[in-house]
Parts: sequence; structure tokens; C-alpha cells
Amino acid sequence: MQYLESTHNERAQQMRALRLGKARRETGLFLVEGVKLCGEALACGLAIDCLFVEKGQEDSPQVQALARAAGQSYLVHRRVLESVCETKTPQPLVLSAKIPEEKPLLYPQVALDGVQDPGNLGAILRTCDAAGFSAALGEGCADPFSPKAVRAAMGSMFRVPFGKRPDLAAYLRAQRERGVEVLVSALDGENFFERGPLPTETILVIGSEGRGVSQAVRQTASHVYRLPMRGGAESLNASVAAGVLIYELYRGLIMNEV
Repeated sequence: MQYLESTHNERAQQMRALRLGKARRETGLFLVEGVKLCGEALACGLAIDCLFVEKGQEDSPQVQALARAAGQSYLVHRRVLESVCETKTPQPLVLSAKIPEEKPLLYPQVALDGVQDPGNLGAILRTCDAAGFSAALGEGCADPFSPKAVRAAMGSMFRVPFGKRPDLAAYLRAQRERGVEVLVSALDGENFFERGPLPTETILVIGSEGRGVSQAVRQTASHVYRLPMRGGAESLNASVAAGVLIYELYRGLIMNEV
């Protein structure tokens, strides 16, 4: 592998640019940082464009497997990794991979209406992966391929079916016409734990951190629910609320199957 020592090297600059959405859109590539996530990318069959390995770490079986799969591989100085990665103390591996094509969305689903924090978005995708949900991303959502979202998803975004639905309200209306239940999470809804049985063909809508669910999306709801707050908190973090709701729906689906 060729050795790169300068942070001004053209290849290093190209990798560093992928921290920005503009470069990701132009190249169709995104960054994957760290030993575990690079291993997940390989295991999930992502098309690896370029691999950076910190000098001295090149002999591990994982690195050798990644190098065989990558279009290009480089040994790099520590400062090159530090210039490319967002983390303050990056691990010895970072790669660029082709943004995968969208997979068909299955049921049940989570629909995200303007979830702007990439950490929340990544965490929700991770929960979707664990519970067997797909995800529809509406207009105003964070970029799921930003470094922070990728790290928060911990490899789940390589597996879980998700896709962008810019006109989320129109998408949900079409789903309602097919008989799909659309559950909107809102502070003024009915008690979520007092709901009746729900079918597998259900979509749970999570709103943005600041304004909640938009009016247009709310109008598509078959049900509006809230999580009851016994203590003094008015609301939960978006990813925490999504986790509770997703797993409660998952538990209900399992019980319906028994």
C-alpha cells in the first residue's frame, strides 16, 4: 500500500471533503470511521472505494480483507486520520464507500418528520434495525450518511431498509388509502398504552425535536398518541421516545402473533 504522510495530499483532501453533504451528493460516497463500523461495512457488502489504514496496523486479518475489497488502499500517518475523521481520537481505520441504493420499505415502519439531529436519526435507525422496522425519512431530516449519523447507527444503517420521502404527507396519505394505520406521536394525543391492537401494516410518525409533527403530516393520522409523563418532564428526546414507542409496538405485534 502507498504511504500518505501529508494532510494536503489530494486523496486525503477528497476523503476529508466527504464530511460535507455537498461532496457526498457529488460523489455518491460517504465516510465510515472506526474498526467496528469498517468491519460492518465489509460484512454488509458495501462497495468500498478507498481505505485509509494507520501505519503499523496493516497486518491484521480485518485490514487485509478490507484492502482486498477496496478500490484503493493507503497506509497513512496518524495526522492524516485526524484530519479526515470527525472524532478527536480516531481509530486506525477509515474508509469511503458508495452510498447504497434504497431498499423497499416493509412494515412496520417509522416515518421521521424533520428529525434534524444526526445523532437522533442514527439512533432511531439502530432501534429500527433491532426491532425489524423500516424507516421513511421526510423533508428536513438530517443526512443519514453524515459521519455523526453513521456513528450513531453503529452499522444498522447498512442493514435496515430506509428511504427518503420528501413529501411525507403525500406518502402517508397514500399509505392510509391502502389501509395502513398511521400513528402520530404528539403531546396532546391519547395515552399510547391504552391503544387497541394494531396490524403489522402500521407506520409510526416521529416529529422534529423542536416543533414536533407538522400539521400536514398530522392530518394523515389514523391515531394520535402520546407517551404519558408521570414526572415533571414535558417530553422525551426524539430518539428515546422513538425507542419506547417502537419496542412497545414490537411487543404488541409479537403478542398478536401468539
